[in-house]
Amino acid sequence: MIVTVTPNTALDVTYTVDGLRPGDVHRAREVRYRAGGKGVNVARVLHALGADVRAVLTAGGATGAAVEEDLAAAKIPVDVVPIGGETRRTTTVLADDGSVTLLNEPGPRLADGEWQAFAAAVRARKPDVLVCSGSLPPGAGGYAELFGDAPSILDTSGEALLAGLAGRPSVVKPNADELREVTGLRDPVSAAAELRKAGAEAVVVSLGPEGLLAVTGSGTWHAAPSTVLRGNTTGAGDAAVAALALGLSRGEAWPDILRRAVALSGAAVLGPLAGDVDLAHYQAEQGLVAVRVRPD
Repeated sequence: MIVTVTPNTALDVTYTVDGLRPGDVHRAREVRYRAGGKGVNVARVLHALGADVRAVLTAGGATGAAVEEDLAAAKIPVDVVPIGGETRRTTTVLADDGSVTLLNEPGPRLADGEWQAFAAAVRARKPDVLVCSGSLPPGAGGYAELFGDAPSILDTSGEALLAGLAGRPSVVKPNADELREVTGLRDPVSAAAELRKAGAEAVVVSLGPEGLLAVTGSGTWHAAPSTVLRGNTTGAGDAAVAALALGLSRGEAWPDILRRAVALSGAAVLGPLAGDVDLAHYQAEQGLVAVRVRPD
């Protein structure tokens, strides 16, 4: 079983507008609501692919109840750890020019004992692959506490990423900006090598429309999509993490994992909401992704 971890769950609110103009009044053409947070998005993608997955998440207040209702309707297996605070909302604004604007709330502070209950719920599942995704709410411990003997993926940023390296995750998946922020290095290969020295077994870097860079103990690869897609990019990184988790669970070789990750990431760009994937594009694109070895 793949277990995804979302300590800072959210209700995602997505507005579609003609254009986004600072200081102006906007009328949304469409408003959509969905349970979110990065780990929830990863679980949604894996569920769509038919994988054995369970999401462990927090939920509190009326917003948390809406999150639980949405996940139940989607039939995604979950373990919900109740919290006293109100689950946060995240807001995405999609404009017709292709721009995507995000507003992310910090999330409620966890009370004494809530992080310990959450960590216990994660450990109780004894996953085959553990995926720790997203920001940590105030009052939370660190992701390193959750890692055990199973293969693990860490997808977060800033101090949470650096602290998580102490748990020696199997894969760390920053984007290029997040990688530069924590290392101070502009060259992604050199920066990824620093994260490996600090505890990560492998580093997979999201390069946006240029695909993925993987720096691992067995080699370095760059995987590029066959075409640049326009759409909602908010769930693309989470779809890539879903592919990484599936590949780790199957013991696949890195080039095969990266082909799936790039194809699935593109399929997420074509989906209307984070966690959606265009399965037809995913199936077609896997054979078109170019994977090349890069010198270390």
